[in-house]
Amino acid sequence: MSTNEKIRQLQEKKEKIRIGGGQKGIEKQHTNGKYTARERIDMLLDPDSFQELSMFVANRSTDLGMADKEVPGEGVVVGYGTINNRLVYVFSQDFTVMGGSLGEAHAQKIVKVMDLALKNGAPLIGVNDSGGARIQEGVDALNGYGNIFFRNTISSGVIPQISVILGPSAGGAVYSPAITDFIFMVNGISKMFITGPSVIKAVTGEEISDEALGGAVTHNRLSGNAHFMAQTEEECFAMIRALIDYIPSNNQEEAPRYENLDSPGRKTPELMDIVPAGAKQAYDMLDVIHSIVDADSFMEVHPHYAENITVGFGRLNGRTIGIIANNPKFIAGCLDINASDKAARFIRFCDAFNIPLLTLVDTPGYLPGTEQEYGGIIRHGAKLLYAYSEATVPKMTLIVRKAYGGAYLGMCSQSLGADIVYAWPIAEIAVMGPEGAANIIYRKEIAKAANPEEERQAKIDEYRNQFSNPYVAASRGMIDDVIDIADTRIALVNALEMLQNKREHRPPKKHGNIPL
Repeated sequence: MSTNEKIRQLQEKKEKIRIGGGQKGIEKQHTNGKYTARERIDMLLDPDSFQELSMFVANRSTDLGMADKEVPGEGVVVGYGTINNRLVYVFSQDFTVMGGSLGEAHAQKIVKVMDLALKNGAPLIGVNDSGGARIQEGVDALNGYGNIFFRNTISSGVIPQISVILGPSAGGAVYSPAITDFIFMVNGISKMFITGPSVIKAVTGEEISDEALGGAVTHNRLSGNAHFMAQTEEECFAMIRALIDYIPSNNQEEAPRYENLDSPGRKTPELMDIVPAGAKQAYDMLDVIHSIVDADSFMEVHPHYAENITVGFGRLNGRTIGIIANNPKFIAGCLDINASDKAARFIRFCDAFNIPLLTLVDTPGYLPGTEQEYGGIIRHGAKLLYAYSEATVPKMTLIVRKAYGGAYLGMCSQSLGADIVYAWPIAEIAVMGPEGAANIIYRKEIAKAANPEEERQAKIDEYRNQFSNPYVAASRGMIDDVIDIADTRIALVNALEMLQNKREHRPPKKHGNIPL
């Protein structure tokens, strides 16, 4: 056979693998509103940047009819390419080939790019669209999952790992995404659950649809398992590309810095109109965030879950920062179980990847009630304290309005290692709110007064003036400055520039024991 014939044979073999499960399978995928594995990679990566690997890997299973079955590409496409000219590794499961089921060789291909991503310090993006373990391969398929889980764990905190659910992800398959840093889902397409509706009905008698059990809305709003929800696959990939711009390629680098077209000296007088001075009046902390950061630079993470706390990435003078902020628009900005989990996980990601933290505080405390206590608010709330204390990146805190009791400490107080703590003149910092404090401290005087309600209000005002203001904490050195609201952005930009070379070392240890 001549060289030209061999090259032609090579091209034919590659084309056969590229077509996956065949034209009928591709058409069915499109009919279901889904793209193919290769179309998804093309949407995700820069044009013509994808380099495929392990195309010819084949399974060695002969049981249950596998000897006579063709499995092009082993049901997964793997390789590397670029997003905005930065190296990333990717795998994309091909549902047209045996439902994207994972067997020994399928897992081997995924493990190959996982190992390369770790060795080369680049993000890993996995597109999941699979019916689960390939039953015909039995324990070999299960072992493949185990190899993937292990690498997810070893890579955690070393390289960013992003999971995209674009079809079913059931049973053991869900645990790889769960270990990764961010999960993206598409409404109406993504499904993720340990046991499906049929198993639930057989065991418990409960009837529920795939969408209600494990759809994008469920995992973005209720369980908190997913971080981002898109309405289309195109929107999903655009969101992933945007996220990559905020984060470094690995834990030895810093996030890329972009040209800042928004003046670092821009004043923020509009904040006085956004935040009411009255402690009981609600407002949307997102408006505060958008005012402070570089124009159009905020990307919210987990926007639909535990909305009483807001987390996300923004930029100050072109530098990426991670923002954690109480949001008084939802349950008065109280901290609860879900908010603590959400914030702690985000803080730990930022710390692992050298992203400075900005904390905006306006909270009356932890949410009271038996549901919270029985649910373990003590343990979950401690995660927030642990995450802030453990973090060694630059930590800036701004007390916007209320900061009461344990929540004052939990939202990155100076005692938890904040490098800079600012407060607005309207800030109230105390063990508890003036109303509660007055009721406890002055209850006898109030009860004896000729007009108890008038006396109560007088004592509330007295407590607020004497204790519930930023100047007591400032006089103790717990607040570095009380700043003019209009100078907020300027102060934070200057603080971030000052902290850019921060180095902080902790006692050597294998790892801590976060209260999980």
